[in-house]
Amino acid sequence: MIKAVLFDLDGTLVDTLEDLTDATNYALEKNGYKTLNKEQVKEYIGNGNYNLMEKAIGKKTAKEEIEKCLNDFFDFYKDNCTKKTKPYKDIVKLLKGLKENGIMACVVTNKADSMTQLLVPEVFKGEFTFDCVLGQCPDIPKKPQPHMVYVVMNEIGVNADECFFVGDSYTDMLAGGSSGNIPVGVLWGYRDEKELKDNGARFIVNEPMQILDLIKEINS
Repeated sequence: MIKAVLFDLDGTLVDTLEDLTDATNYALEKNGYKTLNKEQVKEYIGNGNYNLMEKAIGKKTAKEEIEKCLNDFFDFYKDNCTKKTKPYKDIVKLLKGLKENGIMACVVTNKADSMTQLLVPEVFKGEFTFDCVLGQCPDIPKKPQPHMVYVVMNEIGVNADECFFVGDSYTDMLAGGSSGNIPVGVLWGYRDEKELKDNGARFIVNEPMQILDLIKEINS
């Protein structure tokens, strides 16, 4: 019986690519580095903001310099993180459908928790409220480690085998699998089907409402 769906955020629930690209390029340009196009930034999304900036700089750089760029990234992103970001088509429909069927919905993302808590309510603008929202925190190992998943499952009171873990990247499939969730890969995000399957996706979906169909089939 599936009782909850744990969702990745970027590339799964919402398309954040343009706002992330703008923030990344602001920080790079301010610190004298070459700017990137959207496809380059997309390749670096999914393993946390520090990883994004480290790869965006593109050469071996001292931690202090990466953190300086990251601070500039956050300064820009906190004021501009919802300018171009929006839910993918039919995501709100899916979330409402889950709620109507008694299924909880949560967010588990490697995006910094401060940014996550700011972005989620602003992007969904009251159309949907999640049962739990958790971004990357300093004291909790990030995905693909399972610790964030454990925190959320404990918060909402479910067992691992009662959850789908839905995401668009290898970090999501590994986090879902290692925590005992059922990993579900989505094809509208930032990674391809091979990456999802190679890292343990139990199901692959092409559109959001297929997730609800899968749950109804399993729960019937």
